[in-house]
Amino acid sequence: MSGAVTTFEPSHLLSALPKQFFAALVARAAQAAAEGHDVINLGQGNPDMPTPAHIVEALQGAALNPSNHRYPPFRGHDYLKEAAAAFYKREYGVELDPQREIAILPGGKTGLVEVVQCLLNPGDTALVPDPGYPDYWSGIELARAVMELMPLTEARGFLPDYGTISPEAAARAKLMFLNYPNNPTGAVADQAFFAETVSFAAANTICVVHDFAYAAIGYEGLKPVSYLQTPGAKDTGIEIYTLSKTYNMAGWRVAFAAGNASVIESLNLLQDHMYVSLFGAVQEAAAAALLGPQDSVRENMARYEARRNILIGGLREAGWQVEAPRGSFFAWLPVPPGYTSQSFADLLLDKAHVVVAPGIGFGAYGEGYVRIGLVSDEARLAEAVQRIAGLQLFD
Repeated sequence: MSGAVTTFEPSHLLSALPKQFFAALVARAAQAAAEGHDVINLGQGNPDMPTPAHIVEALQGAALNPSNHRYPPFRGHDYLKEAAAAFYKREYGVELDPQREIAILPGGKTGLVEVVQCLLNPGDTALVPDPGYPDYWSGIELARAVMELMPLTEARGFLPDYGTISPEAAARAKLMFLNYPNNPTGAVADQAFFAETVSFAAANTICVVHDFAYAAIGYEGLKPVSYLQTPGAKDTGIEIYTLSKTYNMAGWRVAFAAGNASVIESLNLLQDHMYVSLFGAVQEAAAAALLGPQDSVRENMARYEARRNILIGGLREAGWQVEAPRGSFFAWLPVPPGYTSQSFADLLLDKAHVVVAPGIGFGAYGEGYVRIGLVSDEARLAEAVQRIAGLQLFD
C-alpha cells in the first residue's frame, strides 16, 4: 500500500525555539569543505585533544563490570557525588554535602536548560548576559519565561552592571545566568564581583546559575574563581561544572550541579522523570578524572596558553588590534570598520577558508565582534593567522 507520507506538525513549543546557531555554523563549514577547500574551523568550542589515558582506561575497566550493565541509581552513584565534593574541597576550599548539594547531570548544557524548567513558570523573568551562550535562551523559551538582558561591554570588562537593572526588573527576576571564564568574551570574574552578585541576588531573591564550563582555563597564572567560594553563594544559587573542557570529555556527557540544596533537589526530581542517571562506567571514569592525577589538566592549560599567544601575537603583527583573553579557550575580537560580525565571518570563510563565529549569534551586544576558538593545534592556528593576514585588511 502506498500513498503520501503524513507530515505531523511540531508543537508550538518546538516551533518557538531559537534557531540553533552552532548547527548553522557547522553546516556552513561542512559546505565549504565539501567544495574542496582546506577549512580551518575555529568557530566552535569542541576540544581537539584526547581524553587522558587514565580516564579512558577507567572507562574500559568499568565497562567490563556486569554491575554497570544494569540501570544505575536514579540520582547517580554516591561515589561520583562524593568525588565531586572532594574535588570542590581540593580545588576551591568549598564544603559540599554530596547527597543534598550535588546533582549528577548528563552534560552541562542539559543542566543549563533543565534548571530553568525547575525554577520558572510561564511569564517569569530570567536575567541573561548579552552576549552569552545561546542555550540559555533555549531553556527560557521551553519554560515560556521571558529574558531581561544584561549587557556585557568591554568598558566594564564584560561584567554586568547591576546598577543598570531597574528595580522593577530586579523584583520580577527569579533566575540569573552568569558564566566566568566567559563564553564568548574570554573575560574572568573576581571575588569582589561575585560578592556583589551574592548581595544583589539575596536582596532580590534571585537564584544565580553560574555556568563554570571553563573553570580550569585561566592564563598567566590565573586560577578562575568559583562562585561557591563567595560567602552566601550557596544561599543564592548553584554552579554547573562540566568535565568536557577540564578533562577533554566533551563527548562523554557528564557534569554536575553544586550548591543550593533546594535547587539541587528540584534538578534531581526533574531528572527522576527523564533519565536513569548515566551509564555506570562513565560515572566511574568521571570519578577517576576528578580524583586522579591532574597533570593532564595542567598540560592542557599550557597548550591553550601557547595557542592563545600564537593567535594573538600573530594577529597583532598583522595589524589587527586585539586583546588577549584572560580565560576560556576563546578570543573575542573586534571586526574591522565597514563590516558587521556576520559579513566579516563570511569574508573569512569565503576568502581565507577560516571559520569564526559571528558575535551577533551570541546576542545584540555581540555585534561588532567575532569569536575564535583555540581548538586547533599551533600549526593550524599559525596557518589561520597567515591566511587572515594575507587578506590585508588591517594595513
